[in-house]
Formats: sequence, structure tokens, C-alpha cells
Amino acid sequence: MCELLAMSANVPTDIVFSFTGLAERGGVTGPHVDGWGITFYEGKGSRTFKDACPSSQSHIAQLIKSYPIKSEIVVSHIRQANRGCVSLENTHPFTRELWGRYWTYAHNGQLTDYESKFNLSRFQAVGDTDSEMAFCWILEKVVLQFGDTAPVDMKPVFEYIATLADEIRQLGVFNMILSDGIDLMAYCTNNLCHITRRAPFGQAKLIDTDVVIDFQKETTPNDVVTVIATRPLTNNEQWQVLSPGDWRLFHKGDIKSANDL
Repeated sequence: MCELLAMSANVPTDIVFSFTGLAERGGVTGPHVDGWGITFYEGKGSRTFKDACPSSQSHIAQLIKSYPIKSEIVVSHIRQANRGCVSLENTHPFTRELWGRYWTYAHNGQLTDYESKFNLSRFQAVGDTDSEMAFCWILEKVVLQFGDTAPVDMKPVFEYIATLADEIRQLGVFNMILSDGIDLMAYCTNNLCHITRRAPFGQAKLIDTDVVIDFQKETTPNDVVTVIATRPLTNNEQWQVLSPGDWRLFHKGDIKSANDL
């Protein structure tokens, strides 16, 4: 299956360290060779980089590993194809506009018998993956539930999306990352974890390659940064592992809402 990576921070932060570890899993330490992508939010805008080549071999991925793009929200994905051909249109993350915001989504898992459930109208899939169809269906249901104008309080929206994710995971494995550029949601079916780094910062060592960073030299005492991943990326830190059906909503690095806290 695929692997996910995301970040929520209270200050613009680069994800070079974590992405360096993830990229190795795209063909070196993992079998996820069917493309990769990453989206960085900057204010109301976003920039996305995708490649249908393995992340461990991609020149574009090399740029991401060497160029510290600063962002408060990042969503990334490396793909091991099970639905849909290996192509750019089937490469995550996927993005759609809703309520004047760019929504970005990535999925890890495989669904079955989903075609009849995902009846789409306003939002259409461009590629032919179960992942993109599920994303479009979620947005369709959100519009039906809340209308064409964004609610003042978005917390009920994400709580509703969690109920939709509960429905989808009845069709198979559904680990999801979703963001509207303000909040970042993580939903777990079987494999998802997160770590929040704040003062006092220490060193971290990647599992997949021989890279160590001292976050105390890269941060200020007020920084709060949460990283979400399919599997832990470091071997000297304590990652929080989510259970099936667990979800978290992060805002500027901190947990804003959750189903089991």
C-alpha cells in the first residue's frame, strides 16, 4: 500500500528532514515506486509537486529534499498502485476548491465495491483511483450537509467528515489526510501515527537513511510542529500510534479536536 506524510505547524516550517526519510521508502527501503506528490500551503494558496516516478529516483523529489520550502501545512504521499494505472493523474495528493479554499487529500489503502457508493455530480474524478473517487464523494456529502457557504465554525464539518470516513472504511482500508489549508485532519483505519515537537527540542534520527538533525538549532522556543506518517520516520522519538477509527484535527501544530481524547 501507499504511505502518507503530513505536517501542521504554528510557524512556517520546512519538511525536508521528514520528506528525506519518506522518499527512501519510494524504492530503496520500501516498495512504493508508483509515484509521489507533495502539497505546501502558503496563505490561501498552495503549490504541488508530483511525479509518476519513484521518489527515491525523482529529480523533483531531490529538489524538495534540498530546498526548504516553508509552510504551516504540508500533505505528501508515496504510491504503491492497486487501483488505477501508474500516471500523473492518479498521483496523490488530490486538490479541489470548496468554499473558496483549496482542499487537499491523500489516501493510503484499498477499497472494494465502491463504485455504486460514490455517486458523483459536482466533484468528478480526473483519474481512475478509488482514492480520488472517495475524496470527491466526501466533498459532495459535505456540500449536501452544509450548503454552498462555509460555516463559521468548521469543527462540525470535520466531525461529519469523520463519520463519512467511518462509512468508507467499511469498504476496506482507509487511512486519510485532509486539509482545507487551515486545519489538518488525520483518519486511521490501520496504520497512522504522529509526533508533536515543541521546546525543549532535541535530536532526531531517520530510520530509512543515515540523517540526524538537532531541532534545537533549527527552531525557536515557541515553535510547535506535528508530523503525521503511516509509520514512524525516526527511531529515537516516541510516536503516538492511532487505533482503527481514531481521528485527529490539528491546527497550527496542536490537536484541535479528536474522537478519543
